Amino acid sequence: MAAGTDRTESTTAAQEGRRRTPGTVSFAAAALTATVALSMVLVAFGNITDFGTNREFVRHVLAMDTTFKDPDLMWRAVTSRTLQDAAYLAIIAWEAVTAAVLVLATWRWAAALRGGSPDRARRASSAGLVMVLLLFGAGFFGIGGEWFAMWQSADWNGLDSALRYVVLAGLALVVVHLPAASRPAD
Repeated sequence: MAAGTDRTESTTAAQEGRRRTPGTVSFAAAALTATVALSMVLVAFGNITDFGTNREFVRHVLAMDTTFKDPDLMWRAVTSRTLQDAAYLAIIAWEAVTAAVLVLATWRWAAALRGGSPDRARRASSAGLVMVLLLFGAGFFGIGGEWFAMWQSADWNGLDSALRYVVLAGLALVVVHLPAASRPAD
C-alpha cells in the first residue's frame, strides 16, 4: 500500500511541476492574459496622459465630419462637445477597469501556476477579455464603424487597430477555456 501511495504522490508532484512549465495550456493562458493586460494598461495610460489626441479621434468619429456625409446617415452625428467628451471619458473608464480586471487575472494565473486552482484565474480572464471584445467589437466595430460610419473616413478610422485587439482577446479567450484538465501536460 505504501508503494501505491508513493506512486500517486510522485505522479501528483510531476503533474504539479508540469503545470508551471511554458508548454502547458495554463501557462499559455497566463501569458496571453498578461499580454492583453499590458496592452490595455498602455491603452488606458496613453489615453489619460495624451488626452487630447484621442479625444479628437472620438470627436471626429461621433461628428461624422470626415465621412461621405450621406444625408440618410448624418442624422446620427453627435456634434455636442459635451456628449463627445462624455463618450471619450466613458471609453477611458472602461479601458481602465478592463486593464485592472486583466491585471488581477494575470496575478491569479501566476498563483495558479504555483499550484493553485485555475478556476478563479479563468473567470477573471474571461471577464476582462469579454470587456475587451465589447469595447473593440461592439464599441469600435458596431457603434463607431457602422452606426457612425467610421469605415468611410480615411483620416479617423480605428477599425484596423480595433481588429488587432479583437483578434488578440478572442484568441486569449479561446486558450483560457481550453480543457487543460484533460491534458496530461496540465
